[in-house]
Amino acid sequence: MIRIIPAIDLIEGRCVRLTRGDYGQKKVYDGDPADVARSYADCGVERIHLVDLDGAKAGEPRNLRTLEAIASAVSCELEWGGGVAGDAALRSVFDAGATHAIAGSVAALHPELFAAWLERFGARMILGADVRDGLVAVRGWLDTAPVSIDGMVERFRPLGMQECIVTDISRDGMLQGPASDLYVRLQRDFPEVGFTVSGGISGMDDIRALDALHLQKVIVGKAIYENRITLKDIALWSQSASSPASM
Repeated sequence: MIRIIPAIDLIEGRCVRLTRGDYGQKKVYDGDPADVARSYADCGVERIHLVDLDGAKAGEPRNLRTLEAIASAVSCELEWGGGVAGDAALRSVFDAGATHAIAGSVAALHPELFAAWLERFGARMILGADVRDGLVAVRGWLDTAPVSIDGMVERFRPLGMQECIVTDISRDGMLQGPASDLYVRLQRDFPEVGFTVSGGISGMDDIRALDALHLQKVIVGKAIYENRITLKDIALWSQSASSPASM
């Protein structure tokens, strides 16, 4: 079964959601991020997706204290994206408690550095590809790099890249369903890479549809905050996904 990965997006230590990656369309949600993470972990999820939106814009992590608090609150895996632009930043993210680091802008703009990280850290590194109009967006989705998702995967898969999170920016925060055809094609063309669906999830029907397409992981954010997917939904799905009968 497809694995649900709940998302926590951070600005100034608070849980937020953007619409189509637009910092001007920000909605702040109540709840301490560590408490929110604990509620997800209590549902039995294996991993939580954390995005430092301040860090993505600044080019360096800005919410590390929040990461430390979350890492102290839960025992599940934590994947962290935003501001991972150099060796010192990457090390600080790992030191603060992230089990995995997502590199998007670095992979697109400085591929030799991401290649070195893959060699050094292996499966702890995740390629992040945020796609707008077929090209990869960088620097907190504020700019666009002249590279496609296919081109990035082609470059890094021979180096041992195992995971890739692909976000369709046009659908992010819109609650209008994911770009299923994109993920099915990528998984078909690059079967050795585990792709994570990101953007557009509106409810459990979307999750079930992605599962029927044999996709592996899906990030869910706004649908949870807007109560279209409940903690009970996540707990029941995670229980089914982890049971031997579902394998």
